[in-house]
Parts: sequence; C-alpha cells; structure tokens
Amino acid sequence: MIEQPDSVSLSRQCQLLGLSRAALYYRPVTVSDYELELMVLIDRQYLRTPFYGSRRMTPWLQMQAIWLIANEC
Repeated sequence: MIEQPDSVSLSRQCQLLGLSRAALYYRPVTVSDYELELMVLIDRQYLRTPFYGSRRMTPWLQMQAIWLIANEC
C-alpha cells in the first residue's frame, strides 16, 4: 500500500491514506509465553470476580504465579 517514494513522498502517501507517519514505522512488540499465560489467568479471574480491583487481584495473582512456578519444576 505504501511504497518507497518515486513521485509521491512518504509523508504525502501517509496523508492521503489518513495515517500518521509514526504508524508507518510501527513494529508490534511480541508477548512472551509467560506474559500470555499471566494475561489468561487475569482474564479468567476477572470473568469470575469482576468486582476485584487491583488490590484484590494482586495477592490472588501472586498465589497463582507461585502455583505456576511449582508446576513447572
């Protein structure tokens, strides 16, 4: 879609497409397997207890992380 400039500059191409120039150079950050597993744990617990705030979720998550580490050994 966006090509190297021959006749139209990159900034003009971005302007025509309605993109910022920063979006042109954006590279997504990869998520590690560990982080993905933590996100799944948080999502599951949030669906069970949506009234948990960060103060309740933190100790629960710490206990789950200990369980995860113990099961990996």
